[in-house]
Amino acid sequence: MNKRLTILIAVGIFLGIFLYSSLKSVEPQKIENAPNWISLEAAQKEAIENDKLIMVDVYEVGCKYCRAMEREVYPDTTVRIVIDQGYIPVKLDGNSEELIRFNGEEIAARDFAQSKGAYAFPTVLVLTADGKVVKKRTGFMNVDELRQFLYNPGS
Repeated sequence: MNKRLTILIAVGIFLGIFLYSSLKSVEPQKIENAPNWISLEAAQKEAIENDKLIMVDVYEVGCKYCRAMEREVYPDTTVRIVIDQGYIPVKLDGNSEELIRFNGEEIAARDFAQSKGAYAFPTVLVLTADGKVVKKRTGFMNVDELRQFLYNPGS
């Protein structure tokens, strides 16, 4: 009985250490030079005050292309310059039931994304302060593609 208890404790400690190290390795990493993502409600207020457009990155948690854009494209210095000069950046989980506020109403993030035509991920939306879609593009964009997409919001 005593030997069995010792083995169970050892296995429990091993599994605990293994679980801890496994979870630690998948913890999200802080991305240097990432945009200052803010909520949609705050972005709408800031867009009205500063006469800027809102850039919404609609992503999905399990999307590898969304993660690639987050790691490789958004932190690029030239992309950051374009975003910082003309846009208020918002990140939105397009499959989330989390309630967000826009135009004074609460709506699920998924419903908001779908109302703007974002059904696949990643999708980048350019919105006016009142929520009108100026531009939309679905799919992975590299640094040059995103910069060109954002550089000329009217096309």
